[in-house]
Amino acid sequence: MSKPVVAIVGRPNVGKSTLFNALAGGMISIVKDTPGVTRDRIYADVSWLDREFTMIDTGGIEPDSKDIILSQMREQAQIAIDTADVIIFITDVRQGMVDADSKVADMLRRSQKPVILTVNKVDNFDKFMPDVYEFYNLGIGDPIPVSAASRLGIGDLLDRVISYFPEAVGGEEEDDRPRIAIVGKPNVGKSSIINKLLGENRVIVSEIAGTTRDAIDTSIVHDGQEYVFIDTAGLRRKSRIKEELERYSIIRTVTAVERADVVLVVIDAAEGVTEQDAKIAGIAHDKGKGVIIVVNKWDAIEKNDKTMREYESKVRQILSFVPYAEIVYVSAKTGQRLPKLFDSIDIVIENQNLRVATGVLNEIMTEAVVLQQPPSDKGKRLKLYYITQVSVKPPTFVIFVNDKSLMHFSYTRYLENKIREAFGFSGTSLKFFIRERKEKEQ
Repeated sequence: MSKPVVAIVGRPNVGKSTLFNALAGGMISIVKDTPGVTRDRIYADVSWLDREFTMIDTGGIEPDSKDIILSQMREQAQIAIDTADVIIFITDVRQGMVDADSKVADMLRRSQKPVILTVNKVDNFDKFMPDVYEFYNLGIGDPIPVSAASRLGIGDLLDRVISYFPEAVGGEEEDDRPRIAIVGKPNVGKSSIINKLLGENRVIVSEIAGTTRDAIDTSIVHDGQEYVFIDTAGLRRKSRIKEELERYSIIRTVTAVERADVVLVVIDAAEGVTEQDAKIAGIAHDKGKGVIIVVNKWDAIEKNDKTMREYESKVRQILSFVPYAEIVYVSAKTGQRLPKLFDSIDIVIENQNLRVATGVLNEIMTEAVVLQQPPSDKGKRLKLYYITQVSVKPPTFVIFVNDKSLMHFSYTRYLENKIREAFGFSGTSLKFFIRERKEKEQ
């Protein structure tokens, strides 16, 4: 079951990023007093009580004039309406209710999505509560007073957020069809690939970047197996600001990746891997999804006997953090190699669900230790006692050692490589947790 998505919407300088950081439990977004400075991470996984959700900070407002602020707030609100299960609409008690708040509140009210009106900068409840009541005039429910900077009222806000989540029921879990998110920059051919696989123009395709209006789930049957493809949305309207376009496409990527088992990262063969492609692949990697790099428009590349090998080398170099990713070269225009996508998807899903017996894992680890001694520090050497696999999707392992501080990242990577040599695990990340166990416990 995919995690619910919660979006934060609000005017410049009302404290969106401060609230985001308070909820996420760390300084993730850049926070300054200048409006529109949010440039860093825009999503975080948050847990409250026994519920987990993905939070997105919509940000992205560049206030050149009042009209532009309002138009961008509407764009921002629309993104939240399209992608989120719950919307936190944040206002500022010190600035009071302004016209832009009212206009965005109208949009949110019509959306039929749960909206939590949050009044920020309430550092003293006794002093500011009369000003909080003014926000009832927005007509979107009871305002919740908080101070993101002082972390006051955050618990009440989170209680309200999770009250809108559906109960964890088995209905969605029973849908065992593989879910495939098809992600990438606007105009790399995501919708064209789905159209070709479907054999019909079900998804709108245009040369204008960002013409896919919403995330669309498309069911495709191949060799008797049904797959659900999640096509990530572009922008509703063409953005004049490149940063906004990138930001919003990444927000929608986060929500699609969250729902998927396998992520197809589509890149333009002629353009090569860009910085945004790397960001998108990074989101899939962070969330432990299966990853396939789909190089589209391969028919447009002049080739010789070395072209594919040289191209793969460049892709691997830039996307070095996903060395396990499968790479498939296709053409949505001609249909070249598109059926091979299903073979790759099946392999990745199989590897994501692969379990390795504990005895076999410990044999691999023992052999690895013999071949390369574990690191030591100040005369104390790392001892590896035991390894076991605890879960799948992605395959996750726990290694018990005598001292966690001695377990250097590079040695964990060495053990990962040894496990991959034995079992492949192509297309999926592996996660490792290191636990300490004293020698007398053995």
